[in-house]
Amino acid sequence: MKIDFHTHTHHSYDCDMKPLKVLQLAKQRGLDAIVINDHDTIAGGLECQQINPYKDLKVIVGAEIKTTIGDVTGIFLTKEIISRNYLDVVKEIKAQGGISILNHPYVGHKLDNVDFSVFDLIEGYNGRLSPELNEKAIELAKKHNKQIISGSDSHTYSEIGNCFTVIENDDFLNPTATHYKKCKVSAPIRSQLIKARKKKDAILFLKILLGAPRKVMGLK
Repeated sequence: MKIDFHTHTHHSYDCDMKPLKVLQLAKQRGLDAIVINDHDTIAGGLECQQINPYKDLKVIVGAEIKTTIGDVTGIFLTKEIISRNYLDVVKEIKAQGGISILNHPYVGHKLDNVDFSVFDLIEGYNGRLSPELNEKAIELAKKHNKQIISGSDSHTYSEIGNCFTVIENDDFLNPTATHYKKCKVSAPIRSQLIKARKKKDAILFLKILLGAPRKVMGLK
């Protein structure tokens, strides 16, 4: 089973992707399952699950929660996660029979004094990050004896399926293979512009416009 473990929809503040098209592209690109983990809500996962037209494409409901240490994803969720302290978030995930994932640990995280034992998996490959940052995440997983997964962190349609994880016999805690492909340089810029528009943040919009040309030219 090929699974993209990290996908957003228009239910996230920095994404405009429509659930049906997300599912159509996941199917076209050969995925067997897709995790929908919008920021701080399971709404996108539930919507995708409800409208899924494909019997052979599994939708896994999740949420990427902004916690006291950074982003933590729960999958196989049935209720919204209320807590924001990372330990309480993991407890809520486990109480629903879910699986906890530490996302992109070297982006936006405070790792000092973290109890890594509470996490089931670590995101070793993130499609928006450089090979160097992903390698650091993989080394962290090895240090704490954690299995890694790969997710595209898709916010735009071109990213869906860039990264995937292979599992056998529905054993999500023991992946057998991972695949990584970095997204286009323009994808994060586009999602930040969406964030600025949705949040009506003119300052963020101007910062992106000023910084984007240098990023696109590979100067930054």
